[in-house]
Amino acid sequence: MGEDVRLRAVVTLARAMASAHTPRETWRAAALGARDALGGAFAALSAWQRDLGRLKVLVNAGERAPGEEEFPEDESYPVHRFPEITESLHERWAGGGEPHAWVQSAEWPAAARPHPRAAALRRRGRGSCVVAPIVLHGRAWGELYVARPLGAPVFDRADAAFATVLAAVVAAGIAQTERLEEVRKLAFTDPLTGLANRRAVDARLDEAVDRWRADGSVASLVVCDLNGLKRVNDTHGHAVGDRLLERFGSLLSCCGAMLPGALAARLGGDEFCLVASGPGADEVLAAADELCARAAELELGDGVACGVASTGDPIGPVTSARRLFRLADAAQYRAKAARSPKPVVAGRDGAVVRLADAPTPAAARDRRRFRDAPPP
Repeated sequence: MGEDVRLRAVVTLARAMASAHTPRETWRAAALGARDALGGAFAALSAWQRDLGRLKVLVNAGERAPGEEEFPEDESYPVHRFPEITESLHERWAGGGEPHAWVQSAEWPAAARPHPRAAALRRRGRGSCVVAPIVLHGRAWGELYVARPLGAPVFDRADAAFATVLAAVVAAGIAQTERLEEVRKLAFTDPLTGLANRRAVDARLDEAVDRWRADGSVASLVVCDLNGLKRVNDTHGHAVGDRLLERFGSLLSCCGAMLPGALAARLGGDEFCLVASGPGADEVLAAADELCARAAELELGDGVACGVASTGDPIGPVTSARRLFRLADAAQYRAKAARSPKPVVAGRDGAVVRLADAPTPAAARDRRRFRDAPPP
């Protein structure tokens, strides 16, 4: 393969990884780009799980053998079975050097015990592979693996040298994706509690309502107001108040786990919520009941006012997230006014459904948020 061809292959790989928007797209672009650049038939990208001492396969791309999934959930290999990996995957390289790729053939002397990777090649109908360690921020991140089928030319030293270059390009693409993921995480995460923030709630609630309208999956919202936070801040200081918020956030996350796929979030100040798509209204109410009971036991706190709105209850037409949010908010307002130790549920109390259209302070804030949204 000429230098110009390989240079174009490197540029193509870099562009493909730069255009990826998710980690999976990045992994797939890396594997396919390396496969094409090296003239292989199959490629895989694996990450080193330091705590487990294993290489976890992230993607299998190209001509997969039977049983190989494109994005496997549990395919991993202990690194101690591969001495060359163990030698390469140490924490840092003295003097700034990086490990080089190496080639493995399926051919093995009959009298010798086959190398595990050679045995794996034969088992999957492959004749050779080139393996390039991936280094990110000066540390081993994982490996890039490209294979050719039996009967195809075996990879040589020049291929290994080129694979080392490709691994560096892949590392740069992975670093970019990780930075983007970190930015996305910060944009949708509450910095104090680590829960989702209001922006994440808006997006998830819109998705839940759209899904309900499309296939009838129940969309539910639990809105909570942590009682007594101002008193705690005034009496004990904001640091103690922050700890109370963090503890309640942990309770919310724990109770939210009762609802598969639910999003636990802090809306701001002392306001929190759970967004669920799929679980029935009674399941959501059970989680809200558990949350109220646990919140009542929080030291220094004064319980929580909790309102629930679910399309699984008779709450009338819900054509937008705004309507569901206002119903849950109105139920929460009623729970707070009544000092209710249990959730108040829209649709199980007709007054709550009517209260959703009343000018409560929370409803006024919600109207400002949705002033450009279509009417319910």
